[in-house]
This record gives sequence, C-alpha cells and structure tokens, in this order.
Amino acid sequence: MANRNRNFIITIDGPSGAGKSTISKKIASRLNISYIDTGAMYRSVAWATLKQGIDLSATAELEQLLKNIKIRFQAAGEKNLVFCNEHEVTDAIRTPQMDQLASAVSGIPLVRDALLPLQRDAAKDCSAIIDGRDAGTVIFPEAGLKIYLDADISARARRRLKDQADTVSINLQSVTKALTERDAADSSRAQAPLRMADDAILIDSTKLNIDEVCEKILALFFEHFQDISHEQTTTDKNC
Repeated sequence: MANRNRNFIITIDGPSGAGKSTISKKIASRLNISYIDTGAMYRSVAWATLKQGIDLSATAELEQLLKNIKIRFQAAGEKNLVFCNEHEVTDAIRTPQMDQLASAVSGIPLVRDALLPLQRDAAKDCSAIIDGRDAGTVIFPEAGLKIYLDADISARARRRLKDQADTVSINLQSVTKALTERDAADSSRAQAPLRMADDAILIDSTKLNIDEVCEKILALFFEHFQDISHEQTTTDKNC
C-alpha cells in the first residue's frame, strides 16, 4: 500500500469500453496498490452459471452457486488473472456472450447482494483501486477519490472491437449495438444503476490515450491525498 498508517481507496466507474480496467491496472502498478475488478466478479458468476447450466430465474440454484463460489485475482505482470472455483477464466469471461450474460447477472439483486461484501472485504485492510459501475456510488461511497471515466460510443466500440478481435469474429456494427444495449441495461436497472457519483470527477477519454488518462488520474490522486508522498507509494502493498 502507499502508506502503512493510512489506506486509501480510488474508484473508477463508467460504461463498457471507456478504459476502466486498462487504466485501473496501470494506476495500481504505478502506485503499488491492489486492483479490484468488480466487473470480473459478475462475469465470473455469469461464467459459473453457464458452466453449471443454471437458469438465472432458478433462485434456489443461484443461491447455492453464490454460497459456494470462489473468485480470486492473481497479478501476472501487467495482467490480472481471474480464477473462478480455481478455473483460470481471464479470457473466457471477456467474450461477447459473457458481455450479455454478465449484464443480465449484474441486474439480479440476489447476485449484487452476495458480491457486495466480497467486494468490500477485498479492500478492507489495504489501499486499492476499484473499477466497476457502482464502485463509487454503492461499494465505496466514502472513497477519497472517485473518477467517472467516459468516452463516446464510437470510441468505446472501436476499443472493444480491438480487444476482442483476436478471440471472436465480430464487427464494429455489432459491437456498437451490444454496447448501446449494455448502457441501457446498466443505467436502468433498479438496484445500483450505472451513474456518476455526485462527488466524482468526470474524465472523457474519447480523445485521450492511456498514458494521458493515467497522468490526469495520478495528478488528481496527489492533489486529493496530499499527505501521501511519491516515495511512500513505492512501499509494499499488504493485500
């Protein structure tokens, strides 16, 4: 963590394709803090329901799955490996099929209620950066720095197409359609909808590259946490 006497939380919320995961991983590396990918947790639940053949309307089966599911992250260089029930699912949960299923899963109150304490516990005793859609509004409303990362739909679609082009056969039109539908589902769900926290800072990444976004966030970090020096952010993280 950055300061053994003071832990801090940074949240990055925003729609699909805005660059949350990429930016969060780089910021975590620069500050030597933990990175918690809440979206990967919902995707892992989606993957598990598909693997076990569980219908999302089957409440009893879904409750049992959530009771026993084990999700963990493992750093591997700049890559954040995701394990679900000890299966490495990092790439398996990043397909268009998982995009749609994760959106459906994340709208189920039972799932959100089950994952919320796990998400909070992951950063209970350390400094961390958390990305998602309700990281700053629900999971860590007391976070010291909240970022809302956005970009226009065309930029987000191009990024998502580039990310998935090597694993699935898709085109820009289908990606744009999927993102538009996901935006609508995320922002209209009854529980923890996607929205910008009142005290969040908006960063539009449409015309910015990854390094430019990172520098903006790092500048905001040292502005918000003025008692944390650059030297302190090189100490070992403890979670």
